Amino acid sequence: MSMEEKVARYKMLSMKIKELESELGGLKEELHAYFDGKFGENQKGKAFIGDYSVQRQIRETEMYAEDSLLSRLEELQLEDCIMMVRKPDKEKIEAARTLGILSGDQLKDCITQKLTKVIVVKENR
Repeated sequence: MSMEEKVARYKMLSMKIKELESELGGLKEELHAYFDGKFGENQKGKAFIGDYSVQRQIRETEMYAEDSLLSRLEELQLEDCIMMVRKPDKEKIEAARTLGILSGDQLKDCITQKLTKVIVVKENR
């Protein structure tokens, strides 16, 4: 297979993945609507459809609303339950570099670079 054929195949498969993900998402919505109608909204259930056994599971995840939780912990004087995180402020660092307060040389051993490889294929017309 030539490199051009590989690029064409890559492009075709990428488009196919997008189509399949879209179709799969639509089918998933239809199945959830079916289970909502048969067992109730957000209810687990099992159905036998043709040769298939289809089961819907419901998973519940509990998360804290950080802003209101922080306020509540402060009201309750439970500061020990609040982490104080020291992090560099990227915006202020960039502003200091722009203003000449900080130089790249001063920070050179504090900067790491991450490379990400991305392939983009467009058809020439």
